Amino acid sequence: MTSVNTSCDVNMTVWETTINQLYTYFYLIIFIPGLLSNTLALWVLCRFISKKTKAIIFMINLTIADLAHVLSLPLRIHYYIQHDWPFGSALCMLCFYLKYLNMYASIAFLVCISIQRCAFLLRPFRAKHWKSRYDVCISIAVWVVVGLCCSPFILMRSNSGSGSQNKTCFKDLPTRKLNLRTAVSMMVAAELLGFLGPLIIIGFCTYLIVNSLRQRNQNQQSTSSTRKALRMVRVCTGVFLFCFAPYHINFLLYLMVTQSIITNCVAIQAIRLFHSISLCIASLNCCLNPLIYYFLTTEFKQQLQQHGSSVLRGRLMSMESTSSFPE
Repeated sequence: MTSVNTSCDVNMTVWETTINQLYTYFYLIIFIPGLLSNTLALWVLCRFISKKTKAIIFMINLTIADLAHVLSLPLRIHYYIQHDWPFGSALCMLCFYLKYLNMYASIAFLVCISIQRCAFLLRPFRAKHWKSRYDVCISIAVWVVVGLCCSPFILMRSNSGSGSQNKTCFKDLPTRKLNLRTAVSMMVAAELLGFLGPLIIIGFCTYLIVNSLRQRNQNQQSTSSTRKALRMVRVCTGVFLFCFAPYHINFLLYLMVTQSIITNCVAIQAIRLFHSISLCIASLNCCLNPLIYYFLTTEFKQQLQQHGSSVLRGRLMSMESTSSFPE
């Protein structure tokens, strides 16, 4: 039995090194694209799109959620390279919290985008009387609800009780032991409210739009707006499934590992490895969401191309003026 435990400890040490490298390389890869694409998206959405319909307000909030996580990546990269956290416990918990806040805020706003595009397509007269302040109020409510629902992720983590409390962070934070009832409640809430519920809503929106498209095809009506709405909802569904399904599929098993319900060494290694991979995949939404704005929002593409070309022309004229000399 001792030899088995020793072998397991050695394997876990190798696992820790592998996961640290995984996080380091992955965050390095997505940091610059995520920062540039979301900064540009926020600039275009806020400054050049005066028509705050077609889920623009929700897209702005989605971009803010992505930027909050992206801006915390340098601190994560520092930790996984140096294996040291000199920035204090408060900043550690904030960065840890932003990871899950970004995940569930992204899920919530993808749902809001899908619902609004579907509702405005099926009820176009209601869209004409819809006010931007309604979207603002909904966004505030989403941030409050998601912020409160994500608090258990940091409450069940503890960075106190040891002499190295300011030296560890993120995955190395010890996990509080929960009673069975609390653990089951967390699992059910995370899976139902954070994954299955949003998946059902987005799927239902897709069904309604597809059904509307079929009816309009039969009646030989114009389907341009319907096809655009369908593409938007389908892409939201694709991003949702690709980025967040792996994490929620593994969430139940990972929680069982943290609560010492699963004790098999091989199973623990596999579950923790997949958990880390799924978190990396979830972080990809920071780079994928701007593609929704560009390829599926006509106003965004037009404004970006228009102002991007004007900036380019200005730079070319400036270069020509500085390179020309009087004869």
